[in-house]
Amino acid sequence: MSFLIQDTTILAMGGTHGTVPFQGDILVDGDSIVNIGKNLPVPEGATLIDGREKLVMPGLINAHLHSGEALFRGRYDNMPLEIWMLHAYPVLGTRAIDNRLIYLRSMLVAMESLKGGVTCVTDDMFETPRQSMLQLGAAVQAYDDIGIRATVSGHIIDKSFLDTVPYAREYMPQALQDELADLTPATAHEYLAFAKEAHAQFHDRSGRIRFMVAPSAPQRCTEELLLGANELAAEWKVPFHTHILETKVQRCTGTELYGRSLIQYMKDLGLLHSGVTIAHSIWVSDEDIRMMGEGGVSVVHNVISNQKLGAGIAPVRRLLSAGVNVGLGTDGICSNDSASMFGVIKAAGLLHNVSGPDYEQWLSASEVLEAGTLSGAKTALIDHLTGSIEVGKRADLIILDTNSLAFTPMNDIRNHLVYCENGSSVETVMVNGEIVVRDGELTKVNETELLAELRALMPEFLAHHSGVEKRNMEIEPYFRKMYQRCNETDVGIHRLGTEKPRWNAS
Repeated sequence: MSFLIQDTTILAMGGTHGTVPFQGDILVDGDSIVNIGKNLPVPEGATLIDGREKLVMPGLINAHLHSGEALFRGRYDNMPLEIWMLHAYPVLGTRAIDNRLIYLRSMLVAMESLKGGVTCVTDDMFETPRQSMLQLGAAVQAYDDIGIRATVSGHIIDKSFLDTVPYAREYMPQALQDELADLTPATAHEYLAFAKEAHAQFHDRSGRIRFMVAPSAPQRCTEELLLGANELAAEWKVPFHTHILETKVQRCTGTELYGRSLIQYMKDLGLLHSGVTIAHSIWVSDEDIRMMGEGGVSVVHNVISNQKLGAGIAPVRRLLSAGVNVGLGTDGICSNDSASMFGVIKAAGLLHNVSGPDYEQWLSASEVLEAGTLSGAKTALIDHLTGSIEVGKRADLIILDTNSLAFTPMNDIRNHLVYCENGSSVETVMVNGEIVVRDGELTKVNETELLAELRALMPEFLAHHSGVEKRNMEIEPYFRKMYQRCNETDVGIHRLGTEKPRWNAS
Protein backbone atom coordinates (compact mmCIF):
# COMPACT_ATOMS: atom_id res chain seq x y z
CA MET A 1 0.00 0.00 0.00
CA SER A 2 1.21 3.54 -0.66
CA PHE A 3 0.47 6.86 1.04
CA LEU A 4 1.24 10.40 -0.05
CA ILE A 5 1.25 12.94 2.77
CA GLN A 6 0.86 16.30 1.02
CA ASP A 7 1.83 19.86 1.91
CA THR A 8 2.81 19.28 5.50
CA THR A 9 5.37 20.48 8.03
CA ILE A 10 8.14 17.90 8.35
CA LEU A 11 10.59 17.51 11.21
CA ALA A 12 12.93 14.89 9.76
CA MET A 13 15.47 14.50 12.63
CA GLY A 14 17.98 13.28 10.06
CA GLY A 15 19.32 13.77 6.56
CA THR A 16 19.96 17.22 5.12
CA HIS A 17 17.24 18.96 7.14
CA GLY A 18 18.10 17.50 10.55
CA THR A 19 16.12 19.28 13.25
CA VAL A 20 14.98 22.21 11.06
CA PRO A 21 11.26 22.00 10.15
CA PHE A 22 10.37 22.38 6.47
CA GLN A 23 7.35 22.09 4.18
CA GLY A 24 6.91 19.23 1.77
CA ASP A 25 5.38 15.89 0.84
CA ILE A 26 6.28 12.37 1.95
CA LEU A 27 5.63 9.31 -0.21
CA VAL A 28 5.39 5.94 1.52
CA ASP A 29 5.32 2.71 -0.47
CA GLY A 30 5.06 -0.61 1.32
CA ASP A 31 7.03 -0.41 4.55
CA SER A 32 9.39 2.42 3.53
CA ILE A 33 9.72 6.11 2.75
CA VAL A 34 10.49 6.34 -0.97
CA ASN A 35 10.43 10.09 -1.66
CA ILE A 36 10.46 13.43 0.14
CA GLY A 37 9.98 16.72 -1.67
CA LYS A 38 7.55 19.39 -2.80
CA ASN A 39 4.62 18.83 -5.15
CA LEU A 40 5.37 15.14 -5.57
CA PRO A 41 3.32 13.40 -8.29
CA VAL A 42 0.51 11.18 -7.03
CA PRO A 43 1.23 7.51 -7.79
CA GLU A 44 -1.65 5.45 -9.07
CA GLY A 45 -3.60 3.90 -6.22
CA ALA A 46 -1.89 5.95 -3.50
CA THR A 47 -3.94 7.05 -0.49
CA LEU A 48 -3.73 10.82 -0.07
CA ILE A 49 -3.30 12.34 3.38
CA ASP A 50 -3.90 16.07 3.73
CA GLY A 51 -0.91 17.38 5.66
CA ARG A 52 -1.99 21.00 5.92
CA GLU A 53 -1.88 22.31 9.50
CA LYS A 54 -0.19 19.05 10.51
CA LEU A 55 3.29 18.11 11.68
CA VAL A 56 4.92 14.88 10.54
CA MET A 57 7.90 13.59 12.49
CA PRO A 58 9.54 10.24 13.24
CA GLY A 59 7.81 8.14 15.83
CA LEU A 60 9.26 8.42 19.31
CA ILE A 61 11.60 5.69 20.54
CA ASN A 62 11.24 4.37 24.09
CA ALA A 63 14.76 3.04 24.50
CA HIS A 64 14.34 1.37 27.91
CA LEU A 65 11.15 -0.15 29.26
CA HIS A 66 10.12 -2.92 31.64
CA SER A 67 6.60 -3.91 30.60
CA GLY A 68 6.22 -6.31 33.53
CA GLU A 69 5.74 -3.37 35.87
CA ALA A 70 2.55 -2.34 34.10
CA LEU A 71 0.50 -4.36 36.60
CA PHE A 72 1.84 -2.17 39.44
CA ARG A 73 1.16 1.24 37.92
CA GLY A 74 0.20 3.69 40.68
CA ARG A 75 1.01 1.22 43.48
CA TYR A 76 4.23 2.50 45.07
CA ASP A 77 5.52 5.84 46.28
CA ASN A 78 8.53 7.27 48.14
CA MET A 79 10.82 4.24 47.88
CA PRO A 80 14.43 4.23 46.69
CA LEU A 81 15.29 1.63 44.08
CA GLU A 82 16.70 -1.04 46.40
CA ILE A 83 13.60 -0.96 48.65
CA TRP A 84 11.17 -0.59 45.76
CA MET A 85 12.61 -3.64 43.99
CA LEU A 86 11.61 -5.83 46.94
CA HIS A 87 8.00 -5.00 46.04
CA ALA A 88 8.10 -4.73 42.25
CA TYR A 89 10.71 -7.48 41.71
CA PRO A 90 10.20 -9.74 44.72
CA VAL A 91 12.33 -12.82 45.30
CA LEU A 92 10.40 -14.70 48.01
CA GLY A 93 7.06 -16.44 47.44
CA THR A 94 6.79 -15.67 43.74
CA ARG A 95 5.05 -17.71 41.09
CA ALA A 96 4.98 -17.60 37.31
CA ILE A 97 2.52 -15.14 35.78
CA ASP A 98 -0.10 -16.54 33.45
CA ASN A 99 0.74 -16.10 29.77
CA ARG A 100 -2.56 -14.36 29.04
CA LEU A 101 -1.85 -11.79 31.73
CA ILE A 102 1.57 -11.18 30.18
CA TYR A 103 -0.10 -10.68 26.80
CA LEU A 104 -2.56 -8.17 28.28
CA ARG A 105 0.03 -6.20 30.26
CA SER A 106 2.24 -5.98 27.14
CA MET A 107 -0.79 -4.86 25.16
CA LEU A 108 -1.54 -2.18 27.78
CA VAL A 109 1.96 -0.76 27.37
CA ALA A 110 1.79 -0.94 23.58
CA MET A 111 -1.62 0.76 23.43
CA GLU A 112 -0.50 3.68 25.57
CA SER A 113 2.75 3.92 23.63
CA LEU A 114 1.22 4.02 20.16
CA LYS A 115 -1.53 6.47 21.09
CA GLY A 116 1.16 8.74 22.55
CA GLY A 117 3.28 8.72 19.40
CA VAL A 118 5.75 5.97 20.30
CA THR A 119 6.42 3.68 17.35
CA CYS A 120 9.25 1.60 18.84
CA VAL A 121 9.95 0.21 22.32
CA THR A 122 12.90 -1.64 23.83
CA ASP A 123 11.29 -3.96 26.36
CA ASP A 124 13.72 -5.46 28.85
CA MET A 125 11.43 -8.20 30.14
CA PHE A 126 11.99 -9.88 33.49
CA GLU A 127 9.93 -12.72 34.93
CA THR A 128 10.10 -14.45 38.29
CA PRO A 129 11.20 -16.99 39.17
CA ARG A 130 12.43 -17.53 35.58
CA GLN A 131 11.25 -16.47 32.16
CA SER A 132 9.79 -19.19 29.94
CA MET A 133 9.67 -19.17 26.16
CA LEU A 134 5.87 -19.07 26.32
CA GLN A 135 5.97 -15.96 28.51
CA LEU A 136 8.32 -14.18 26.13
CA GLY A 137 6.16 -15.36 23.25
CA ALA A 138 3.06 -13.85 24.85
CA ALA A 139 4.65 -10.40 24.88
CA VAL A 140 5.96 -10.80 21.34
CA GLN A 141 2.46 -11.79 20.20
CA ALA A 142 0.95 -8.68 21.77
CA TYR A 143 3.45 -6.41 20.05
CA ASP A 144 2.97 -8.23 16.78
CA ASP A 145 -0.83 -8.02 17.00
CA ILE A 146 -0.97 -4.29 17.70
CA GLY A 147 1.62 -3.39 15.07
CA ILE A 148 4.32 -1.67 17.13
CA ARG A 149 8.06 -2.05 16.50
CA ALA A 150 9.75 -3.70 19.48
CA THR A 151 13.10 -5.01 20.62
CA VAL A 152 12.49 -7.56 23.37
CA SER A 153 14.74 -9.47 25.71
CA GLY A 154 15.04 -12.22 28.19
CA HIS A 155 16.40 -10.20 31.13
CA ILE A 156 18.73 -12.43 33.13
CA ILE A 157 20.42 -12.59 36.55
CA ASP A 158 22.63 -15.63 37.20
CA LYS A 159 24.16 -14.70 40.56
CA SER A 160 22.64 -15.50 43.92
CA PHE A 161 20.53 -12.65 45.27
CA LEU A 162 22.79 -11.64 48.16
CA ASP A 163 25.86 -11.74 45.93
CA THR A 164 24.49 -8.82 43.90
CA VAL A 165 24.44 -6.17 46.66
CA PRO A 166 26.98 -4.92 49.21
CA TYR A 167 26.84 -5.24 52.99
CA ALA A 168 23.47 -7.01 53.27
CA ARG A 169 24.95 -10.15 54.85
CA GLU A 170 26.42 -8.03 57.63
CA TYR A 171 22.92 -7.12 58.77
CA MET A 172 20.70 -10.04 57.77
CA PRO A 173 19.97 -13.01 60.11
CA GLN A 174 21.41 -16.33 58.97
CA ALA A 175 18.03 -18.04 58.63
CA LEU A 176 16.89 -15.46 56.07
CA GLN A 177 20.23 -15.67 54.29
CA ASP A 178 19.81 -19.44 54.05
CA GLU A 179 16.32 -19.09 52.59
CA LEU A 180 17.56 -16.65 49.96
CA ALA A 181 20.52 -18.91 49.17
CA ASP A 182 18.10 -21.71 48.31
CA LEU A 183 16.75 -19.66 45.39
CA THR A 184 18.48 -21.00 42.30
CA PRO A 185 18.92 -18.60 39.39
CA ALA A 186 19.31 -19.77 35.83
CA THR A 187 22.88 -20.62 34.88
CA ALA A 188 24.83 -18.84 32.17
CA HIS A 189 24.61 -21.98 30.03
CA GLU A 190 20.82 -22.15 30.46
CA TYR A 191 20.36 -18.48 29.56
CA LEU A 192 22.54 -18.63 26.47
CA ALA A 193 20.62 -21.68 25.25
CA PHE A 194 17.36 -19.82 25.95
CA ALA A 195 18.58 -16.77 24.04
CA LYS A 196 19.49 -18.84 21.00
CA GLU A 197 16.05 -20.43 20.91
CA ALA A 198 14.31 -17.06 21.46
CA HIS A 199 16.31 -15.47 18.67
CA ALA A 200 15.40 -18.32 16.32
CA GLN A 201 11.70 -18.04 17.19
CA PHE A 202 11.09 -14.32 17.43
CA HIS A 203 13.83 -12.27 15.78
CA ASP A 204 12.65 -10.24 12.77
CA ARG A 205 9.03 -11.37 13.11
CA SER A 206 6.82 -9.28 10.80
CA GLY A 207 9.82 -7.07 10.06
CA ARG A 208 9.21 -5.29 13.39
CA ILE A 209 10.16 -7.57 16.31
CA ARG A 210 13.77 -8.14 17.31
CA PHE A 211 15.34 -10.10 20.16
CA MET A 212 18.25 -8.72 22.18
CA VAL A 213 20.44 -10.06 24.98
CA ALA A 214 19.98 -8.35 28.35
CA PRO A 215 22.30 -9.33 31.19
CA SER A 216 20.77 -7.40 34.08
CA ALA A 217 23.90 -5.68 35.37
CA PRO A 218 27.59 -6.50 35.84
CA GLN A 219 27.11 -7.03 39.58
CA ARG A 220 24.22 -9.43 38.97
CA CYS A 221 25.79 -11.61 36.27
CA THR A 222 28.82 -13.87 36.09
CA GLU A 223 31.68 -13.21 33.70
CA GLU A 224 30.69 -16.34 31.82
CA LEU A 225 27.22 -14.95 31.15
CA LEU A 226 28.42 -11.44 30.29
CA LEU A 227 31.00 -12.68 27.80
CA GLY A 228 28.70 -15.32 26.30
CA ALA A 229 25.90 -12.80 25.84
CA ASN A 230 28.33 -10.36 24.24
CA GLU A 231 29.33 -12.99 21.67
CA LEU A 232 25.70 -13.61 20.75
CA ALA A 233 24.95 -9.89 20.50
CA ALA A 234 27.88 -9.38 18.14
CA GLU A 235 26.88 -12.37 16.02
CA TRP A 236 23.24 -11.25 15.74
CA LYS A 237 23.98 -7.49 15.56
CA VAL A 238 21.61 -6.79 18.44
CA PRO A 239 22.17 -4.71 21.57
CA PHE A 240 23.92 -5.94 24.68
CA HIS A 241 21.46 -4.14 26.97
CA THR A 242 22.27 -3.72 30.66
CA HIS A 243 21.94 -1.47 33.74
CA ILE A 244 24.93 0.27 35.32
CA LEU A 245 25.30 2.77 38.16
CA GLU A 246 21.71 3.77 38.68
CA THR A 247 22.15 4.42 42.41
CA LYS A 248 24.81 5.14 45.02
CA VAL A 249 24.33 1.60 46.30
CA GLN A 250 25.50 0.35 42.91
CA ARG A 251 28.54 2.61 43.11
CA CYS A 252 29.38 0.94 46.42
CA THR A 253 28.76 -2.44 44.81
CA GLY A 254 31.54 -2.03 42.27
CA THR A 255 34.05 -1.14 44.95
CA GLU A 256 33.00 -3.96 47.27
CA LEU A 257 32.74 -6.73 44.66
CA TYR A 258 35.48 -5.82 42.19
CA GLY A 259 37.63 -3.15 43.82
CA ARG A 260 36.91 -0.77 40.93
CA SER A 261 34.05 1.03 39.30
CA LEU A 262 31.53 -1.08 37.42
CA ILE A 263 32.42 0.80 34.23
CA GLN A 264 36.10 -0.07 34.69
CA TYR A 265 35.07 -3.68 35.30
CA MET A 266 33.11 -3.68 32.02
CA LYS A 267 36.08 -2.20 30.17
CA ASP A 268 38.40 -4.84 31.62
CA LEU A 269 36.06 -7.50 30.23
CA GLY A 270 36.01 -5.85 26.79
CA LEU A 271 32.38 -4.81 27.23
CA LEU A 272 32.53 -1.10 26.42
CA HIS A 273 31.82 -0.88 22.71
CA SER A 274 29.24 0.46 20.27
CA GLY A 275 26.97 -2.58 20.69
CA VAL A 276 26.51 -1.94 24.42
CA THR A 277 23.56 0.05 25.72
CA ILE A 278 23.61 1.09 29.37
CA ALA A 279 20.45 2.13 31.18
CA HIS A 280 20.85 4.98 33.69
CA SER A 281 24.58 5.80 34.10
CA ILE A 282 24.05 8.27 36.93
CA TRP A 283 26.85 7.64 39.44
CA VAL A 284 29.67 7.65 36.90
CA SER A 285 33.00 9.39 37.44
CA ASP A 286 34.81 11.56 34.93
CA GLU A 287 37.08 8.60 34.20
CA ASP A 288 34.05 6.36 33.67
CA ILE A 289 32.62 8.86 31.20
CA ARG A 290 35.92 9.05 29.32
CA MET A 291 36.02 5.26 28.96
CA MET A 292 32.39 5.16 27.85
CA GLY A 293 33.00 7.80 25.20
CA GLU A 294 36.10 6.06 23.90
CA GLY A 295 34.18 2.80 23.70
CA GLY A 296 31.29 4.39 21.83
CA VAL A 297 28.59 3.00 24.12
CA SER A 298 25.00 4.20 24.28
CA VAL A 299 23.20 5.34 27.43
CA VAL A 300 19.45 5.49 28.00
CA HIS A 301 18.45 8.41 30.20
CA ASN A 302 15.39 7.47 32.28
CA VAL A 303 14.78 10.88 33.72
CA ILE A 304 11.34 10.42 35.33
CA SER A 305 12.06 7.01 36.83
CA ASN A 306 15.34 8.28 38.26
CA GLN A 307 13.52 11.15 39.94
CA LYS A 308 10.73 8.99 41.37
CA LEU A 309 13.20 6.49 42.87
CA GLY A 310 15.51 9.24 44.13
CA ALA A 311 18.38 7.80 42.14
CA GLY A 312 19.96 11.05 40.96
CA ILE A 313 20.53 13.03 37.78
CA ALA A 314 22.55 11.52 34.95
CA PRO A 315 25.36 13.82 33.71
CA VAL A 316 23.91 13.96 30.22
CA ARG A 317 25.85 16.98 28.93
CA ARG A 318 29.17 15.43 29.97
CA LEU A 319 28.18 12.11 28.44
CA LEU A 320 27.31 13.80 25.14
CA SER A 321 30.50 15.82 25.18
CA ALA A 322 32.51 12.62 25.65
CA GLY A 323 30.89 11.06 22.56
CA VAL A 324 28.35 8.84 24.29
CA ASN A 325 25.09 8.32 22.37
CA VAL A 326 22.15 9.18 24.65
CA GLY A 327 18.57 7.99 24.12
CA LEU A 328 15.52 8.39 26.34
CA GLY A 329 13.35 5.83 28.10
CA THR A 330 10.43 5.63 30.45
CA ASP A 331 11.97 2.74 32.40
CA GLY A 332 9.42 0.57 34.17
CA ILE A 333 5.74 1.37 34.21
CA CYS A 334 5.65 1.60 38.01
CA SER A 335 8.92 3.47 38.52
CA ASN A 336 7.55 6.01 36.04
CA ASP A 337 3.84 5.07 36.15
CA SER A 338 3.44 5.90 32.49
CA ALA A 339 4.58 4.84 29.04
CA SER A 340 4.39 8.45 27.85
CA MET A 341 7.52 9.53 26.04
CA PHE A 342 6.31 13.11 25.68
CA GLY A 343 6.40 13.24 29.48
CA VAL A 344 9.98 11.95 29.46
CA ILE A 345 10.95 14.45 26.76
CA LYS A 346 9.62 17.39 28.77
CA ALA A 347 11.32 16.21 31.95
CA ALA A 348 14.63 15.77 30.12
CA GLY A 349 14.27 19.23 28.64
CA LEU A 350 13.75 20.81 32.06
CA LEU A 351 15.71 18.87 34.66
CA HIS A 352 19.18 19.61 33.36
CA ASN A 353 18.58 23.33 33.63
CA VAL A 354 19.21 22.94 37.37
CA SER A 355 22.44 21.01 36.86
CA GLY A 356 24.53 24.16 36.83
CA PRO A 357 24.45 27.91 36.14
CA ASP A 358 26.18 27.67 32.75
CA TYR A 359 23.02 27.91 30.66
CA GLU A 360 24.98 27.43 27.44
CA GLN A 361 25.45 23.82 28.57
CA TRP A 362 21.76 23.15 29.15
CA LEU A 363 20.11 20.74 26.73
CA SER A 364 18.36 22.35 23.78
CA ALA A 365 14.94 21.27 22.55
CA SER A 366 16.57 19.87 19.40
CA GLU A 367 18.99 17.76 21.42
CA VAL A 368 16.17 16.36 23.52
CA LEU A 369 14.11 15.51 20.42
CA GLU A 370 17.11 13.78 18.87
CA ALA A 371 17.53 11.71 22.03
CA GLY A 372 13.87 10.72 21.78
CA THR A 373 14.11 9.68 18.14
CA LEU A 374 17.28 8.97 16.16
CA SER A 375 19.60 8.51 19.14
CA GLY A 376 17.03 6.20 20.71
CA ALA A 377 17.03 4.12 17.56
CA LYS A 378 20.81 3.90 17.77
CA THR A 379 20.59 2.43 21.28
CA ALA A 380 18.67 -0.48 19.73
CA LEU A 381 21.08 -0.66 16.75
CA ILE A 382 18.26 0.14 14.32
CA ASP A 383 19.12 3.74 13.40
CA HIS A 384 19.66 2.53 9.82
CA LEU A 385 15.97 1.54 9.80
CA THR A 386 14.11 4.12 11.84
CA GLY A 387 14.39 7.21 14.04
CA SER A 388 14.33 9.81 11.25
CA ILE A 389 12.40 10.66 8.11
CA GLU A 390 14.77 9.77 5.28
CA VAL A 391 14.34 8.04 1.94
CA GLY A 392 14.94 4.32 2.33
CA LYS A 393 14.06 4.17 6.01
CA ARG A 394 10.99 2.41 7.36
CA ALA A 395 7.84 4.51 7.50
CA ASP A 396 7.58 4.91 11.28
CA LEU A 397 5.81 8.27 11.39
CA ILE A 398 3.47 10.27 13.57
CA ILE A 399 1.16 13.03 12.40
CA LEU A 400 0.20 15.72 14.92
CA ASP A 401 -2.54 18.34 14.66
CA THR A 402 -0.90 21.76 14.95
CA ASN A 403 -4.30 23.41 15.48
CA SER A 404 -4.32 21.90 18.97
CA LEU A 405 -3.91 23.81 22.21
CA ALA A 406 -0.30 22.65 22.54
CA PHE A 407 0.72 24.39 19.31
CA THR A 408 -1.31 27.58 19.74
CA PRO A 409 0.00 30.18 19.20
CA MET A 410 2.71 28.67 17.00
CA ASN A 411 6.29 29.74 17.72
CA ASP A 412 9.26 27.35 17.51
CA ILE A 413 7.75 23.96 16.74
CA ARG A 414 10.58 22.14 18.52
CA ASN A 415 9.91 24.01 21.74
CA HIS A 416 6.21 23.20 21.42
CA LEU A 417 7.04 19.50 21.10
CA VAL A 418 9.35 19.43 24.13
CA TYR A 419 7.61 21.79 26.53
CA CYS A 420 3.95 21.97 25.43
CA GLU A 421 2.91 18.68 23.84
CA ASN A 422 1.68 15.75 25.95
CA GLY A 423 0.67 13.38 23.17
CA SER A 424 -2.90 14.62 22.85
CA SER A 425 -2.17 16.21 19.45
CA VAL A 426 -1.18 12.85 17.93
CA GLU A 427 -3.77 11.93 15.28
CA THR A 428 -2.14 9.30 13.10
CA VAL A 429 0.62 6.78 13.78
CA MET A 430 2.26 4.70 11.08
CA VAL A 431 4.63 1.79 11.77
CA ASN A 432 6.41 -0.03 8.97
CA GLY A 433 4.14 1.70 6.48
CA GLU A 434 0.91 0.60 8.19
CA ILE A 435 -1.48 2.98 9.93
CA VAL A 436 -1.92 1.63 13.46
CA VAL A 437 -3.56 4.74 14.98
CA ARG A 438 -6.10 6.77 12.99
CA ASP A 439 -7.87 9.82 14.47
CA GLY A 440 -6.41 8.90 17.83
CA GLU A 441 -7.86 5.37 17.82
CA LEU A 442 -6.05 2.04 17.48
CA THR A 443 -6.79 0.27 14.21
CA LYS A 444 -5.65 -3.32 14.83
CA VAL A 445 -7.00 -4.20 18.29
CA ASN A 446 -10.09 -3.52 20.37
CA GLU A 447 -8.84 -1.35 23.21
CA THR A 448 -12.08 -1.44 25.22
CA GLU A 449 -12.31 -5.24 25.25
CA LEU A 450 -8.65 -5.76 26.11
CA LEU A 451 -8.75 -3.30 29.01
CA ALA A 452 -11.92 -4.89 30.37
CA GLU A 453 -10.31 -8.32 30.26
CA LEU A 454 -7.23 -7.06 32.08
CA ARG A 455 -9.26 -5.32 34.77
CA ALA A 456 -11.22 -8.52 35.39
CA LEU A 457 -8.01 -10.46 36.06
CA MET A 458 -6.39 -7.92 38.36
CA PRO A 459 -8.17 -8.58 41.70
CA GLU A 460 -6.94 -12.19 41.89
CA PHE A 461 -3.46 -11.22 40.77
CA LEU A 462 -3.14 -8.36 43.26
CA ALA A 463 -4.49 -10.49 46.11
CA HIS A 464 -1.63 -12.92 45.51
CA HIS A 465 0.90 -10.14 45.04
CA SER A 466 -0.07 -8.53 48.35
CA GLY A 467 0.99 -11.71 50.09
CA VAL A 468 4.25 -11.74 48.14
CA GLU A 469 4.92 -8.15 49.20
CA LYS A 470 4.49 -9.06 52.86
CA ARG A 471 6.98 -11.88 52.55
CA ASN A 472 9.58 -9.68 50.91
CA MET A 473 9.13 -6.92 53.46
CA GLU A 474 11.06 -9.26 55.78
CA ILE A 475 14.16 -8.25 53.80
CA GLU A 476 13.46 -4.53 53.92
CA PRO A 477 15.00 -3.61 57.33
CA TYR A 478 18.37 -5.02 56.25
CA PHE A 479 18.26 -3.38 52.83
CA ARG A 480 17.37 -0.12 54.51
CA LYS A 481 20.61 -0.32 56.50
CA MET A 482 22.56 -1.12 53.33
CA TYR A 483 20.94 1.81 51.56
CA GLN A 484 21.70 4.19 54.43
CA ARG A 485 25.31 3.06 54.64
CA CYS A 486 25.89 3.72 50.93
CA ASN A 487 24.22 7.12 51.21
CA GLU A 488 25.91 8.40 54.36
CA THR A 489 27.60 11.23 52.46
CA ASP A 490 26.78 13.52 49.56
CA VAL A 491 23.05 13.21 50.13
CA GLY A 492 20.84 15.34 47.94
CA ILE A 493 20.56 16.02 44.25
CA HIS A 494 23.38 14.23 42.49
CA ARG A 495 26.39 16.47 41.87
CA LEU A 496 24.51 19.55 43.02
CA GLY A 497 23.82 19.66 46.73
CA THR A 498 26.13 19.79 49.75
CA GLU A 499 23.37 18.92 52.15
CA LYS A 500 24.21 16.92 55.29
CA PRO A 501 22.85 13.38 55.77
CA ARG A 502 19.19 13.36 56.77
CA TRP A 503 19.26 10.12 58.73
CA ASN A 504 21.08 8.26 61.41
CA ALA A 505 22.99 5.46 59.72
CA SER A 506 23.32 3.40 62.87
